[in-house]
Amino acid sequence: MKFYPLQFEPILKERIWGGEKLKKVLGKSITSAITGESWELSAVAGDISVVANGDWKGKSLTSLLEEFPEEILGTNVYRKFGCQFPLLFKYLDAREDLSIQVHPNDALAKARHKSFGKTEMWYIMQADADAEIIVGFKNKSNAAEYVSCLKEKSLLSILDQKKVAAGDVFFLETGTVHAIGAGMVVAEIQQTSDITYRIYDFDRVDANGNTRELHVDLALDAINYNTVDTQRHYLKAVNVSNEVVHCPYFTTNFLPLDGEVLMNKTNESFTVYMCVDGNFSLKLNEKVYQYKKGDTLLIPAQISTYVLSGKASILEIYI
Repeated sequence: MKFYPLQFEPILKERIWGGEKLKKVLGKSITSAITGESWELSAVAGDISVVANGDWKGKSLTSLLEEFPEEILGTNVYRKFGCQFPLLFKYLDAREDLSIQVHPNDALAKARHKSFGKTEMWYIMQADADAEIIVGFKNKSNAAEYVSCLKEKSLLSILDQKKVAAGDVFFLETGTVHAIGAGMVVAEIQQTSDITYRIYDFDRVDANGNTRELHVDLALDAINYNTVDTQRHYLKAVNVSNEVVHCPYFTTNFLPLDGEVLMNKTNESFTVYMCVDGNFSLKLNEKVYQYKKGDTLLIPAQISTYVLSGKASILEIYI
């Protein structure tokens, strides 16, 4: 079997806070005015990605991993996770503020939900002039203060809010209270998990007048009440993989491509590319594949050598 770069059908999600930028900015084929997320590569139960290109078009990610686990995942990843695909890749459009929320760590998520925890990172692809995020507390807090502020609807007064611009990166370890604010498009990389504890939703209601479920009690022992440093500053050397985030769950590099680069990989891990700006091509065994802003592709670990060319900003992710 000849392995090749895999693309997957986007799994589009309507959200109360979503909009139309996934179409306008990234060219996604959305039909709803409240599309908040495009799940680019997912092994979350109920939302398994399906191959969109090549010989395996129409096959699910899980069926491919059952057939070719080491060849696609890589020797180290397979050794650690078996046939599970350990990461989830998304693009998000926040027309309105997302809820204030927190994600549990591996231990809590396993005990309560039989799931991975949800460490994640955000790459800001586009941001309106006044766009902000919430990341952690302004000062060290505690459960009593948190609950009191929730009751008084003054939670924002103790949370750290930051202005953002295109190219900013934030790394959110589990336990970090956070929210993506209105007016931005974000590339998100995270553990394979859909476990979110929503703690405040600005008293919003949906089209039917219903509020969304909150998880205040579950969040109590999941929250890190210390201050956190979430922003990551990184180099942008051209045609080089510049490290942005390195953690036990994934490594993300920023690759500003301008010209041609020969890539040599080991077979220890798969590689995922998210094109966050521009266009590029990938040449493998004399065949050329074309990609544009908003595309996401999975390079099976079995593929070791290929050439990238074009002018693009690319996130490169592996384990």
